[in-house]
Amino acid sequence: MKKLLLAALVATLPLAAAAHETRAGALTVHHAWSRLLPPSAPNGAAYFELANRGPEADRLLGAATPRANKAELHTHVHDNGVMRMREVEGGVAVPAGQTVRFAPGGLHVMLMGLNAPLAKGERFPLTLRFEKAGEVKVEVVVEDGMAAPATAHAMPAHH
Repeated sequence: MKKLLLAALVATLPLAAAAHETRAGALTVHHAWSRLLPPSAPNGAAYFELANRGPEADRLLGAATPRANKAELHTHVHDNGVMRMREVEGGVAVPAGQTVRFAPGGLHVMLMGLNAPLAKGERFPLTLRFEKAGEVKVEVVVEDGMAAPATAHAMPAHH
């Protein structure tokens, strides 16, 4: 029985290591991650879950990171039968008591003009700028691009 419990504990260690979060007042940013891309990729993206446990709504206005020349809030839109990425104008609402998911195929932070290829296991800072909460610094982990992130809220990996 002890061996079985030890094996179960060891199996969950990678999940615990990957499930990091940052809190700023009523806001929590869960598991910020980026996908490992080919070294020639000029751009990347960051994903996370943003939970607002407070009584008031907030708005994500923008992002910045030293790993890219520019970071923009983007989403995918259906345009005449084709999915296209578009910058989100005016920010992303984070309603009170709600969770907003930034995931492949939906909302994401577009990292434009990467200053070096992203390396598996690398961690880099990302500053999220909110209307009310101000600046929130999170750590983004680069994960294998073919695998879904190691969280219970994983979404299909396509971008």
